[in-house]
Order: sequence, then C-alpha cells, then structure tokens
Amino acid sequence: MSKIPASRICLMFDGQAEQAARFYAETFPDSAVGTIQRAPSDNPSGSEGDVLVVEFTVLGIPCIGVNGGPHFKHGEAFSFQIATSNQRETDRYWNAIVGNSGDESMCGWCTDRWGVSWQITPRTLSEAMANGGAEAKRAFDAMLQMKKIDVAAIDAARRG
Repeated sequence: MSKIPASRICLMFDGQAEQAARFYAETFPDSAVGTIQRAPSDNPSGSEGDVLVVEFTVLGIPCIGVNGGPHFKHGEAFSFQIATSNQRETDRYWNAIVGNSGDESMCGWCTDRWGVSWQITPRTLSEAMANGGAEAKRAFDAMLQMKKIDVAAIDAARRG
C-alpha cells in the first residue's frame, strides 16, 4: 500500500498515464513511477484490468496520472516549469520533450506528446526578470523572439 501525500497534482490521460509517467521518470531527475492501480471493473474510460491510476513524481513533485478518456484535454493554463543551469541542460530537456513527438511553442514553452505543457526556463532568464529594469526588458525582448531559449543570447541581452 502506498503512502498518499497530503497534496499532489492530478493529470488526466487517454489510456497512456503509465507511458507518460515512465517517460517523465526517465527524463527528469528526482522522478519515479510508483504504484499502478488497475480498474477493478469496466468503466466509462476502459475495461476491468486496464491501468486506471499511476502514482509518480516529477522533479520531486507528487503526481497521479488518471486514464480518464479522450474528453479531458491539457492546456497551457497548467505547465511544469523546469529551471535549467545552462544551454546543455536546456537542450536536453527541450529535445527530450519535442523530440518525443512533442511540439515547440514560444518563449521556452513546449508540449509533450500527451499534451502536457512544459516551460524550459534557464535560470539566467529568471534572474534577469527578477532584477527588473533595463536588464529585464532586454532579456524579455530577446526571449520573445525565441522558441527554445538561447542562453548565450539571454546573457548577451542582460549585459546590454
């Protein structure tokens, strides 16, 4: 029996909660797949014995994936934000998500193959924004031109 955390994020999937959880566990540090619960009987989104709920963590954040059927869709109103230290780390996460049938968006956002949104955000961009003023404006304006964030370009913008 698993220990149920006081709070966790619930993500709905269309039959692929286990595949998504395993991808996240393989891609991000401090991530793992936990208990897998199977449907005790036929239900509106599947059959008896199908994977129903998957407990997992992403970057230490407790989550559950529920195979709820095709009518539950993800959107950019919710996303995981991944703080990266350098271009290599930014590229690794971006390429893992986009290269696994995901989609690019603007300003460091991408969507994985299951529709979950991710912000791959280098710390240098967050630091520039926190500093405010002209530095933040330059970094922000540079970011607005990017899909995947270019760390060197952000650093150059910070310097002016």
